[in-house]
Amino acid sequence: MSAPVLKLVAQRIAMGLLLLLAVSVLIFAGTQILPGDVAQSILGQSATPQALENLRRDMGLNDPAYIRYLRWLGGILTGDLGTALSSGQDIATSLKERLWNTLFLAFWAAVVSIPLAIMLGLLAVRYRNGFVDKLISGLGLASTSLPEFFTGYLLIYFVAVRLQWFPSVSTVYEGMPLGERLSAIALPVTVLTLVVLAHMMRMTRAAILNVMQSAYIETAELKGLSPLQIITRHAFPNAIAPIVNVVMLNLAFLVVGVVVVEVIFVYPGMGQYLVDHVAKRDVPVVQACGLVFAAVYISLNIIADIVAIVSNPRLRHPK
Repeated sequence: MSAPVLKLVAQRIAMGLLLLLAVSVLIFAGTQILPGDVAQSILGQSATPQALENLRRDMGLNDPAYIRYLRWLGGILTGDLGTALSSGQDIATSLKERLWNTLFLAFWAAVVSIPLAIMLGLLAVRYRNGFVDKLISGLGLASTSLPEFFTGYLLIYFVAVRLQWFPSVSTVYEGMPLGERLSAIALPVTVLTLVVLAHMMRMTRAAILNVMQSAYIETAELKGLSPLQIITRHAFPNAIAPIVNVVMLNLAFLVVGVVVVEVIFVYPGMGQYLVDHVAKRDVPVVQACGLVFAAVYISLNIIADIVAIVSNPRLRHPK
């Protein structure tokens, strides 16, 4: 890679790290202003004031906020996410399996949605302004307009309860055969696919149509190439950068936006884990989950930026 490309890549990575640091400050500050008392939620309403004070002191809740933040940040940098207040379990150990489950769900949603979105985008361009284009756009907008919880409950009622094709509760466990695991996540994967499909399809269509205005496309048309050949061989490869950007943004959503879907289908992922511990006022778990979600989102956006930089011929081959 040329020096300008390396410089831009280094800048994107540095900006991502600074952004993650800023997000950690916001997450910590946000959890500190949440209503309720951790010590009270652990000991119950019948706890004496002295018992509450002793527990707050033992957990370091009486220390200044900046001391608690630096202690928390130092633990993260050494791989220590802390201990769950409600259960006493190591958060990093608990998150490891939960994060894997969420990534597994997001991966299969991406495997289904990305090729389907690109294919529909190519078809929409091939038959632009025709019946097929309008049908694809209309169905895409209809699917993305429905809230996730509504789509999820519809699938549970019709597909799981009435037709009994797939289970309504997406229970997975360690050592579960792949076939059974895929059957268990079929409904949440369908919901996630419907959520991100329209956006990726429309952005693919827009990116390819933008390239279709180029002079070399006219040259390809004059050579007698078919519309499909022009789109797949000439337009699509030159529209990769914006398409990769929108794909990465939707991948980030698939990872960090699964909270509602995981709760609906009782899926043992990061979202369900976060919701469970928000109800318990377990601040260390909420902070750790928020930071992991932020790190995944920022990392995928950095990857999208790097791909866009590397795929730009004007940066790879400066004059």
